[in-house]
Amino acid sequence: MTELHAVVTGASSGIGAATVRRLIAEGWDVTAVARRAERLADLAKEVGCATFTADITSDDDVAAMVAELTARGPVHALVNNAGGAIGMDTIAASELDTWTQQYATNVVGTVRVTQALLPALRDSGRGDIVIVTSTAGHEAYENGGGYVAAKTAEVAMARTLRLELTGTGVRVIEIAPGMVHTEEFSLNRFEGDQARADAVYQGIDPLVADDIADAISWALTRPHHVNIDQMVVRPREQGGASKVARRA
Repeated sequence: MTELHAVVTGASSGIGAATVRRLIAEGWDVTAVARRAERLADLAKEVGCATFTADITSDDDVAAMVAELTARGPVHALVNNAGGAIGMDTIAASELDTWTQQYATNVVGTVRVTQALLPALRDSGRGDIVIVTSTAGHEAYENGGGYVAAKTAEVAMARTLRLELTGTGVRVIEIAPGMVHTEEFSLNRFEGDQARADAVYQGIDPLVADDIADAISWALTRPHHVNIDQMVVRPREQGGASKVARRA
């Protein structure tokens, strides 16, 4: 059987890097994509993945990436993981630029990469598109409306794409994580304030990046006539956006 090739965006840390590690361990050929070349080089040295340095908000970067990848051979899976949150302001107090940035990465960036690789995924004969959204796309919460709005749009895009690709042989899989403790997500959201970032996960056992990588790998490795439309993954103590049972 031909080795399956997966492309993972946002692969320089967190869920993306964990997904690269897991897929490599399970025998996939993986190309890790991110903006930070030095992080990608470290990951490649660790696990033996291929890499491509690209910003998914750049048309030129994505076009160059697709040209190189398709010249190398088939692409069987795209894991759209790149994204992120900025700030925890109310809508009334939030900066409009943070809304634009979050939408550009989480939504438009995902569409850009998906459009660019879709012909290759179709041609592979067993294409998969994984979109890592968030429970924020399914349930609004106060403070952070820009992220909620962007992830809600991404969820809608995934559902629409699945309808549009039904019958083409390409699966569309949505993985929606709840609270995941990674080294950078909350730290970036709070602009480097480590204490505020750590407080998000205090008193619970949050998910870690490999929990989501495990879900992604499981969905990708189901028999190809089986589509995991949507998987919501939360830590046990998170009942919803407004329900988290914390230890004293």
